[in-house]
Amino acid sequence: MNEIVAYFGSLNPLIAALYAGLFTWCLTAIGAGLVFFFKTSSRKFLDASLGFTGGVMIAASFWSLLLPAIEYVEMQNEMGLSTTPSWFAPAVGFFLGALMLFGLDKVIPHLHLFNKREDAEGVDTKWNKTILLVLAIALHNIPEGLAVGVAFGAIANPELLGMEGHNVFTIGSAVALAIGIGIQNFPEGFAVSMPLRRQGLSKFKSWQWGQLSAIVEPIFAVIGAAIVMTVLPILPYALSFAAGAMIFIVVEEVIPESQSGGNTDIATMGLVLGFIVMMVLDVALG
Repeated sequence: MNEIVAYFGSLNPLIAALYAGLFTWCLTAIGAGLVFFFKTSSRKFLDASLGFTGGVMIAASFWSLLLPAIEYVEMQNEMGLSTTPSWFAPAVGFFLGALMLFGLDKVIPHLHLFNKREDAEGVDTKWNKTILLVLAIALHNIPEGLAVGVAFGAIANPELLGMEGHNVFTIGSAVALAIGIGIQNFPEGFAVSMPLRRQGLSKFKSWQWGQLSAIVEPIFAVIGAAIVMTVLPILPYALSFAAGAMIFIVVEEVIPESQSGGNTDIATMGLVLGFIVMMVLDVALG
């Protein structure tokens, strides 16, 4: 693991963000590839997987994004570089992140995993159920990609603010976040491909659409890193923005979906396990 952290530390943060985004995408593709080996999937497993996804996203929002944003502003204040209250940037960024996903949720046509075609959300469209399902998971993955990108962008050029050696975000933290997001993407890929298979798509088509749902992650990882590296003072806002976007997705879609199949206890314990895994990764590597 130390070798992986060292390798990513040797890269340009923009390239590191791209590689990390590709890593999370690849794990989605591998998870979706389970459709080649299984004819059916257990609803209990899918609900546990969704719960796990929610737990990882909640833990990442706090340990990997909000907490560093608060510490960053506090450090700026201690060094006389800012007089802004330590809660201001995280609160504003968190709200704007949730607001952005709220807007996308209302505009982008999508369908939750276990709903009927007529229950599609967003603007009216004649797109088929397959596309709508993929767009729903893509919505999940936008804030995940942003979070990974912002994490790697955050480790770049702290000297621009006169904070040499005082960056609260480390390469280990960024790698931990990418690993955590990747781990929860694995069952998520399976959770997308199997419902598509049940609709009558071929195994290859089910896999193809399943992995495609995560194509947004490397794209938004690069975007997130580029924004933070270009406008460094935006860092605490960007970190909390990604956190707000992820929490919105968890509360709006992930948790309700995981609880809708009657496996509430299994889904809840999956969430607890996901939270623990992400917390351990961040504390151990960060």
